[in-house]
Amino acid sequence: MTNPTRPRILITNDDGIHAEGILAVKAALDAVGEVFVVAPERPRSACGHSITLHKPLRINRVRLADGTFAHAASGTPTDCVSLGVLAVMEERADLVVSGINHGPNLGWDLTYSGTVSAAMEGVVMGIPAIAVSVFSYTDEAVYDFAAKFTAHLARMVIEHGLPSDTLLNVNVPNLPGADIKGIEVTRQGRRRYAGKLEKRADPSGRAYYWLGGDEAIDDLEEGTDVKAVADGKVSVTPVHMDLTGYSSLDEIRAWGIE
Repeated sequence: MTNPTRPRILITNDDGIHAEGILAVKAALDAVGEVFVVAPERPRSACGHSITLHKPLRINRVRLADGTFAHAASGTPTDCVSLGVLAVMEERADLVVSGINHGPNLGWDLTYSGTVSAAMEGVVMGIPAIAVSVFSYTDEAVYDFAAKFTAHLARMVIEHGLPSDTLLNVNVPNLPGADIKGIEVTRQGRRRYAGKLEKRADPSGRAYYWLGGDEAIDDLEEGTDVKAVADGKVSVTPVHMDLTGYSSLDEIRAWGIE
């Protein structure tokens, strides 16, 4: 039975419904409110803020490793937020939490990230949202501290709210809690990828390509998310949905376009 006095929290991710990170954050958030899990049925990393318009979406009830039930959706993380709020939660949600992602979402990664995009969709729907990631490129990721911190932050967001059109993007070093050097509220840093393209041929001799595989190049400026995590700190970055380059408006107007 629904408890009207407890906050209603939607959890999603882009690593898929059976990812270790979503189970860790669910266990922590169970103490904060009434939790609903709606996540992609398979990994959908780096899908950005894509939505599914060309085919129907399906939701299946599945059992998680802890024995509880969740909903696996055929769409993207962004789809999962819409499905979760409108179908599963019947339009009553107090918070969206996306993660815990296996891998960082720092700097300009945000434009690729399905994890952050799911939180963005929460903001689009008028719901406070948090995206959470652990900085790990290996098969092993430490989720304990990230999950506990997410629960702590969720309580604060539910109590204080968030500024209009803003989400919180959280990145946690892949360290035990005792080794975390602190928490820092940061701005978005610069993270570039040099780009890597590998060309191959299929059995018919036709070319095909693999993208990716290169390492990120970070500008480690003080006050940025990339610098904080590099220093062993948790970064908490407020991200606003307005992407306008306000400092460039007068320069572009000076071209005479208008």
